[in-house]
Amino acid sequence: MSLLPIAPAYRQLGSSGLAISPIAWGMWRLADDGATAADASKLIHTALDAGITLFDTADIYGFDGTGGFGDAETLLGEVLHAEPALRGRMVLATKGGIAPPSPYDQSPHYLAKAIDASLKRLQTDAVDLWQIHRPDILAHPHEVARALDNAVMAGKVRALGVSNFTMPQVAALNHFLDHKLVTTQPEISPLRIDSFENGELDQAMMLGLTPMAWSPLGGGQLLDPKTPRGIAVAAALDAVATPRGISRSVAAYSWLMAHPAGIVPIIGSQNPARIAEGAAAGAVQWSRTDWYAVLVAARGVKLP
Repeated sequence: MSLLPIAPAYRQLGSSGLAISPIAWGMWRLADDGATAADASKLIHTALDAGITLFDTADIYGFDGTGGFGDAETLLGEVLHAEPALRGRMVLATKGGIAPPSPYDQSPHYLAKAIDASLKRLQTDAVDLWQIHRPDILAHPHEVARALDNAVMAGKVRALGVSNFTMPQVAALNHFLDHKLVTTQPEISPLRIDSFENGELDQAMMLGLTPMAWSPLGGGQLLDPKTPRGIAVAAALDAVATPRGISRSVAAYSWLMAHPAGIVPIIGSQNPARIAEGAAAGAVQWSRTDWYAVLVAARGVKLP
């Protein structure tokens, strides 16, 4: 039986020189339900104690349509201010460029303001990774690149990435950048397999980008599938999970991590137990047969 490699204890974040855990924790819902700095601190310690070092947030996290813009960053900043030693234990990533009600703004002036505002909320001098959250099709990539390069040269940002960009958008921005992209962040899960077949992951490998997968559990659909396709994918994951005594979530994370592009799933849960459990995905080894069984279930048709 042909076995796939187990995820390494640490991956390189693109060409940045930064070492990261093979799985990340995301803070999309960190500021929900009146969470306090003490609540956030508990989750951060849980992730770090489980070996997770890559932390992903964004300036839009916390926004409810009328208010809350920046709330997740602010909460994280309060924790970092109270416990400054935590900053050195994490690779801190944030995103910007969504500007309600515009909805997107990647003009040089806005990007400079957005980066400064994130640093202020996070109470840090620099972030390790700054990513454009969604592309602004009215912004010329040369102007965007100039603003991002300026942030790197000013020491405010150590590395650059994009989220939800098409392959041509990635290529265009990277062409104009002096400090090349190190990450791309599409939606990838056993229920969202576009990246496996449309060339996104091939481009990432070609350019040396680390793919960071948001919503790796299909927005929670894998945990309680309702459709025939979802049920089939869940069954294929369970065929690996059950004999190993692991959850379907862990199997799904590890399935993504087995891809040669070095996909880094972003755990979205704000439940300490689920965060700690997810970190165990790095120890799960897949065979080619089992891996392709999940892909075939997701495709709904046999491979050619």
